[in-house]
Order: sequence, then C-alpha cells, then structure tokens
Amino acid sequence: MADPRSAPAPETYVPHLGESRQYLRDVILGVNDGLVSTFLLVAGVVGAGLSATMVLLTGIAGAVAGLVSMGAGEYIATKSQEEVFKAEMALEVEHLANHREYERAELREMFGDMGLDGEDLDTLVTIIDGNDDVMLGVMAGLEFGVVDTERRSPGLAAATSGILFLAGAFPSVLPFALTDNTSTALFAAAVLSGIGLVIVGVGKTVMTKTNPFISGVENLLIGLIGGVISFTIGRIVQGFIDF
Repeated sequence: MADPRSAPAPETYVPHLGESRQYLRDVILGVNDGLVSTFLLVAGVVGAGLSATMVLLTGIAGAVAGLVSMGAGEYIATKSQEEVFKAEMALEVEHLANHREYERAELREMFGDMGLDGEDLDTLVTIIDGNDDVMLGVMAGLEFGVVDTERRSPGLAAATSGILFLAGAFPSVLPFALTDNTSTALFAAAVLSGIGLVIVGVGKTVMTKTNPFISGVENLLIGLIGGVISFTIGRIVQGFIDF
C-alpha cells in the first residue's frame, strides 16, 4: 500500500509549522526581551538624568549582559531538561524490563482516559506492548509529554535566544550613538522599539493563528507601559542621587 503522505496535499490542507516550532519560544522570548528590557533600561537611566554617552554605555552593557545571560540561561535550562528526560527514559527501560505488567496497566489507563475501551483498547495495548521501541516511544509521549521532534538542542536554543536578544536591544541603543540629546534619542528609541514590538506581535500570529491586531497592540502596550514606569522610577531616583 502506498504511503498516503507521499500523495499531493489537498489545496485546502494547512500544514503544521514543522520541526522548527519547538524553537518558537526562544525566538519570541529572545527578541521581545531584547526590545522590552533594553528600552526599559535606557528609559530608566534617561529619567535619572544620565548623559547620552552614559546611556549608550549602559545600553551596550545591558545588551551584552542580556546576550550572555539569555544564551547561558537557555543552554542550562534546555540541557537540564534533556538530562531529566534521558534519566526518565533510562528508568522507563528498567521499568519495562522488570515491571512490564505495571507499565502495561499504565498504558491501558492512559488510553482508557482518552476514551478507548473494550476490544479496541485490548488490541491497541497488545500491539504497542509487542514492540519495546514502540512502547518506549508511546510512554515518552503520553507519560512525559516528550516526542523526538519536539526536543530542543541546548546550543541552538542558546544561540537563538542570545542573538535575537541582541537584535532586539539594537533599536534602543542605536539612537544614543547618533545624538547627544537624550530626549530626542529616547523618543527615537521608543518609536523604533515600538515598531519592533508591533512587528513581533503581528509576526507571531502567522504561527499562532491569533488576531494580529490584538497581538501587535498588546505587545506595544507592554513595552509602552513598562517604559513609562521605568522612566518615572528613574526620575524619582534622580531626586535622591546626584549624578
């Protein structure tokens, strides 16, 4: 019998995102965090009365720190997640070898919770239980919520988050390299970062299939409100500290 996946897809068939979707979190988190946190940082220090040069240095330091922090954090978190999964799967192999009946009962219970029963449930459990590799794969998906196509490379996750954080920081830092007027630079940073936030908010809806207008405005408001709060706190701090 021919593999149905080799046949042309119907015109109305909407394909899934593919194996890159597991990195969507890193993409959105990296660039969005770069846009928001760096703008909040420069808004805060402008509010505190720092010169354009000092704001520029602060922004560059924050961007580099974010690059390293995001990259290292994602690497450690993803690597730890992978190590936990491997340890769990090693234990699952032991369970299948020494406690097969109990694992089979778990499998029945999980499929039963999905609505299978009777002969259909018996047949499915028997088929899966007859192959150790299939049993392990099914248990990984159902018991641990992990399938091979959704696992993430620690290195790629780190690079994605870190580099995109740096890209997101760029619009907030660049204006302070072009003018000594902090008010003008902050306005330019707000506009550029706002545009970036809207683009990210709208862009992600191509994958999430949600309302692009709502997503774009929501993302913009988060940055705007955060910027106002950060600038205000900077002004308050300026009243207590003489720069």
